[in-house]
This record gives sequence, C-alpha cells and structure tokens, in this order.
Amino acid sequence: MVCSGGATCRDKHTPSPLTKTFTMPTEGTHSPVDKFTFGLWTVGWQARDPFGDATRAAIDPVEIVTRLAELGAYGVTFHDDDLIPFGSDDTTRRRHIDRFKTALAQTGMKVPMATTNLFTHPVFKDGAFTSNDRAVRRFALRKVMRNLDLAAELGAETYVFWGGREGSEYDGAKDVRTALDRFREALNTLTTYCKDRRYAIRFALEPKPNEPRGDILLPTIGHALAFLGTLQHSEMVGLNPEVGHEQMAGLNFVHGIAQALWHGKLFHIDLNGQRGIKYDQDLVFGHGDLTSAFFLVDLLESSGYAGPRHFDYKPSRTEDLAGVWISAAANMRMYRLLRERAARFRADPEVKAAMHEARIGELSQPTLGAKESIADLLQDRSAFETFDANAVGTRGCGYVRLNQLALEHLLGAR
Repeated sequence: MVCSGGATCRDKHTPSPLTKTFTMPTEGTHSPVDKFTFGLWTVGWQARDPFGDATRAAIDPVEIVTRLAELGAYGVTFHDDDLIPFGSDDTTRRRHIDRFKTALAQTGMKVPMATTNLFTHPVFKDGAFTSNDRAVRRFALRKVMRNLDLAAELGAETYVFWGGREGSEYDGAKDVRTALDRFREALNTLTTYCKDRRYAIRFALEPKPNEPRGDILLPTIGHALAFLGTLQHSEMVGLNPEVGHEQMAGLNFVHGIAQALWHGKLFHIDLNGQRGIKYDQDLVFGHGDLTSAFFLVDLLESSGYAGPRHFDYKPSRTEDLAGVWISAAANMRMYRLLRERAARFRADPEVKAAMHEARIGELSQPTLGAKESIADLLQDRSAFETFDANAVGTRGCGYVRLNQLALEHLLGAR
C-alpha cells in the first residue's frame, strides 16, 4: 500500500499491547449509538508545528479509514485537501475519491461531516470569505462549492466552517463590519447553492478566538449565535463548538453548549482536551479539564443530542504511529467512561436527594404561576412584603456537597 504522501504503509496491523487494555467494541464493528467520528486530519497529523518538523510519516486516508473502523469508530470526516492534494487535476481527484469510497464501503464507515481547507495555502493568508482581495473570495466560494458536491456524494449531513484565517493582526487591516457583510454573503451564497441542488446538508460554524490569526471573526459561541440570526437561510446554519476553542479563551464550555442547545443550534461538536488559557492543545478528550468533560458528557447524554461525538484532537507530537492509534482509542474510551460515570451519578439516590435540597428542579418552574398575571404578582404579599430576605439569605445552597458527589462518581469512588 502506498500512502498519498509517498511513504509506505503497512498492509497488516498488529495492535499495541497497550491498545488491548482498553475496553473497545470487537474489531470491525461500529456503534451507531456512540457515533464516534474522527477527522482525517486528526490521526493523520504528522506532528509538524511552528517550531519543529514532522515526527511521523504521512498516513494514507484509506489506512486511516481501516484502522479507525478496527477500533470501533462510526465514521470519518475530512477537509478537501486531506483527501485530495491541493491543485490535483480531475483525473487524480477522482482516483483519490474512488479509493476513499471503496474503503468506506468495505468497512461500513460513514462520512457524517465534511469541511473545506481555507487556511493552509498562502492564498488564504488574509482570509477566504473575508479577504480584502475579491478574487480570493471568489476562489474560496468555488473551492467550497466543489467540495460540497463531494460531501453530498458521500452522504455528509453537516458541513463545518472554521474561519481560521478570517480575521486580522492589526485593527486597521480591514473594516470588521464590512468583513462580516462578506462572511454573511458567502454563507447566504452557499446555503442557496445547497438548496438549489437539493443537498440535505446543514452548515455549522466553528468559533475560535485566535490562532492562527491574532483575532478571528466570530470568536466564541455567543458571537456566532448572534451572527446566525442575520443569515438568509438561518434555519440551515448552526454551530460546531470545540472544547479547546472556548476554554483557551477562559470560557465555560458546558455553559456554551447549553446555550447552543437552548437555541436549537448544536449541529455538531468537536471534543478534545485543553489545559487552561494557552494555545490550542487538541489533547485527547478528557486529558485536560476532566471535571468539565464529565459535566459536558452528562449534558450531551441528558439533553437528547443525537449528532456525532467528533474527536478533533491531535495525537501528541511525542507519539509514534502506534501511539496514534492508542490515542484514538483513548478518546472513545474516555467518552464511554465519562458517560458511565455520569449515568451512575444521575441514578444515585444520595445525588437525587442533594439535587432536591439544592432546588435544582425548582429552576424549571416558571417564576410566575400558571395564568398568573403581573397584577397577581403585585398583589402577592409573600413575594415581597412578607418575604424574609434575611432568612433566605442565610440558607445554604448545598452545591459543594453536590459537586463532591459528582467528583466521587467521576473518580469511581461511589
């Protein structure tokens, strides 16, 4: 087998002994319940960073599909350039696509999501949809349209837009208001393109505050939610939030996901690990803020979210090829462990009692009673005149006890 990067790939794979210690589905089986997916760019990362060359050889996309299927993944995602080298002619392009489709058919792997690389080639150094250069913007639209055709061919239901180059380092470099006009124009054009061709594809914006640009447009979940309401076909566009992207800005990812769910705009999610406010680490899911990961899984599983659990991580630069697959398995293992711990937490009678004492369920009760008017509220003396604010102010909430119970379940102590 010859890799697309020119390196020789192994035809047969012997799992590392460490891999066998993970509780995973039987090789070659998939779990539609889990819907665990990985990008070609995740396990395929050669570990090149701004300060160092690659530490691993390129991996053929066909091998990635095969190995992920063996580990029990549900599907694989891709940027156009992950699968087809930039600038390929039509014949070469089709050959790459057909090999990929054959691997998908042989393994039963799905392609739930696709996206476009609008950030690697130097032509996008000032952005794609928001480049000051109109010709670049037009090229970007055509590049996306071409890959939307492929996404539809492969059955993708979600198309992600990460605007990694849509931003600036200097406040005088572009008028942000005008840049947002162009961003909106691009999404309006592309949603119309999909509607005209009857593609059953929804778009998902992926916010990030910075890196690689100094400041990226639509940097957080909140910024992106506000932007969605301005779009021509806003019903077709939601969000693809990523753990590290919110946490590297010091924000609470669980709160952000809750608000995206509240708006009905969580179309897709990227799971990984992040340790504080720094560069985007893309660690294995749960290898960063473990407590946040626990409550995130609890939220996703209790909310009815039915989309993929997509791991947008990078195998650490320190790892060899065996470590790549160990880290891929670790993502799935971590999610299953956290899901199990969260279920036990919710089922624990002591937790239920602690939640009752903390009035967790009371928040779901409307503040005004059924058919109660503002006039009724004004006439209710217990709401103000006889309300003992001092007594209520001294009453404890019990949140520390509840959090301790959660951590004990997380640690397997209960």
